[in-house]
Amino acid sequence: MAKRIKILYTIPNFDTAGSGKVVYDLVKHIDKTKFEPHICCTHDKGEFFKRVEALNVPIHIFKVAAKYRPFITLPFRVWKIKQFFKHHQFDIIHSWQWSSDFTEPLAAKLAGIPFVYTKKAMGWGNKAWRWRSQLSSKIVTINSDMEAQFFSNITNKVLSIPIGLSINDFGILEKRYNSSDGYSINQDDFVIVSIANLVPVKGIEILLEAVKQIDNSKIKVFIVGDDSSDYAINLKEKYANSNIIFTGKKQDIKSYLALADVFVIPTKDEGRKEGQPIAPIEAMLSGRVVIGSRISGVKDILSSFQDWLFEPSSVSDLKKKLESVTQLHQEERRQLAKRMFEIASENYNIEKSIQMHEVLYLKMNKCRT
Repeated sequence: MAKRIKILYTIPNFDTAGSGKVVYDLVKHIDKTKFEPHICCTHDKGEFFKRVEALNVPIHIFKVAAKYRPFITLPFRVWKIKQFFKHHQFDIIHSWQWSSDFTEPLAAKLAGIPFVYTKKAMGWGNKAWRWRSQLSSKIVTINSDMEAQFFSNITNKVLSIPIGLSINDFGILEKRYNSSDGYSINQDDFVIVSIANLVPVKGIEILLEAVKQIDNSKIKVFIVGDDSSDYAINLKEKYANSNIIFTGKKQDIKSYLALADVFVIPTKDEGRKEGQPIAPIEAMLSGRVVIGSRISGVKDILSSFQDWLFEPSSVSDLKKKLESVTQLHQEERRQLAKRMFEIASENYNIEKSIQMHEVLYLKMNKCRT
């Protein structure tokens, strides 16, 4: 049997890193007859790490991104990373680090190992991103804006691979009127759900202001996500009532998607924007209508549903979209949700993503040899 290609996936951790599930899926589904996946992260904290351990692949606890200062000792810190890479004889390093760190690709370059990183968010803003990109063998983008905005001068290195989800984990959910942890709704309620880590760029106040202006007592809103930040606390003080519920962080998001008539992602077009948000795709794969702001990533997901995109930060535009969806007959809404399910299943399935990654790795390894 031919030697398997040894791939190291690097990620800060599986506790706070949002791409942890993506790396998990890649490692789980990649063809083990052709590839030998390894994982490297900085610690083993968090409940999700137990699932990662159950994959039964080698996990290395090691920091592959070095602090730059003091500069005089930086070469030594890079050398340690290079030695780690060489000791384990990795064939390819695929980085899922969120930062613009260039020490990891520099160490890979010194070790003679092809390096690829996935650009996960729309942040840029410093020279380190350019150095990281120049040192990389390949760069994976996850939305249609990234190549033009960041990599127009090195397009030969860039490959677009949207993040894929396991379609078998989802399916059109039957409408429910009780969540798994005790929230209940009435049969004539219209339920809006938004799932997000509650920070200002998520624009939750845009959604809540739009609902407030509609002024319909039958509209219920569930905001699902960590609500411990100052931003979240201020939102709760201003908006929380019997019709607007902040649930806190939840593991069982399907329970809330089953309550939903519509899912809304109101992210602003500012700050550290997402590359490809996962929550609206999960909602579509659960058979829910999705309304989103016209920003990078979201506009790709809803590219076939232009009527359900609204201008970022526009309360009035979102209000119009919400009024439109509430006025649809139940069967019209069901057919719209079904079309969204079909598009998400076609464009964001894990099998397609895995296949594209495997082709990339085979080409990178061939170029190396």
